[in-house]
Amino acid sequence: MLALSSAIIFRCRSADNQQRRILYSNILENGKVTTSTRDGICTVSFFHPQSNSLPGQLLRELGDTITRVSHDVSTKVIILRSEGEKAFCAGASFDELISIQDIETGLKFFSGFAHVINAMRKSDKLIIGRVHQKAVGGGVGLASSVDFCFATAAASVKLSELAVGIGPFVVGPAVERKVGLSAMSQMAIDATEWHSAAWAKEKGLYNHVFENEADMDSAIEKLALKLAASNPEAMSELKKIFWRGTEDWDTLLVERAGISGRLVLSDFTRAAINKFKSK
Repeated sequence: MLALSSAIIFRCRSADNQQRRILYSNILENGKVTTSTRDGICTVSFFHPQSNSLPGQLLRELGDTITRVSHDVSTKVIILRSEGEKAFCAGASFDELISIQDIETGLKFFSGFAHVINAMRKSDKLIIGRVHQKAVGGGVGLASSVDFCFATAAASVKLSELAVGIGPFVVGPAVERKVGLSAMSQMAIDATEWHSAAWAKEKGLYNHVFENEADMDSAIEKLALKLAASNPEAMSELKKIFWRGTEDWDTLLVERAGISGRLVLSDFTRAAINKFKSK
């Protein structure tokens, strides 16, 4: 976080930018990434008070945490979830987006999503996703990057990036890998349209959809316990097969982050983000 904070501090030239930076820093303090492990099942949880949006600090912490628990020999399977009763993930933090002042900082921020996706891709542990509510933008990218995804009927999805002048450039490869180019294009182009959990299941984003969280959690526990008792080497080899063809993502996703980092500086995008924030 120090590098990003320094970049923001030294590049904020007006009082308005300084006040925005202070507000943004205060908001970051309320976010968190936590882990808990039981019976070889490591649950990685993230939270942010603004509908589980993801500022840069949380993105880095989330990616680093997934990498760390993946290297822990006591971890047999990982569950990725968010906390709270609001969205599973509202995507990028608008407060951070409007604080970006240069391409370098923009690249660094959007590379955070690349970091999380690549951490899940390169983990040798199978990752189960738990999507309890709506997933927007980067949240759809997270759901697309787990190996098996459970959701509730309330977990509708939307790729909203084009509506704010950017585009799902970083998460696009992960989403396309799960639902195919046609469905990804549909979401990316019709950026203000919600798609139901049933639609997401039909397209392959979700594996199972439940009417309530209790039933979903029961099914997650059942599968997680089954996987925790399975052969770790076999699961690791399966994971390699599942992700075959993505070996260039370390470079590809960062290149895509550069596109978003450039576009977020445009007057169009800044006006669009401020309009969304005022709603």
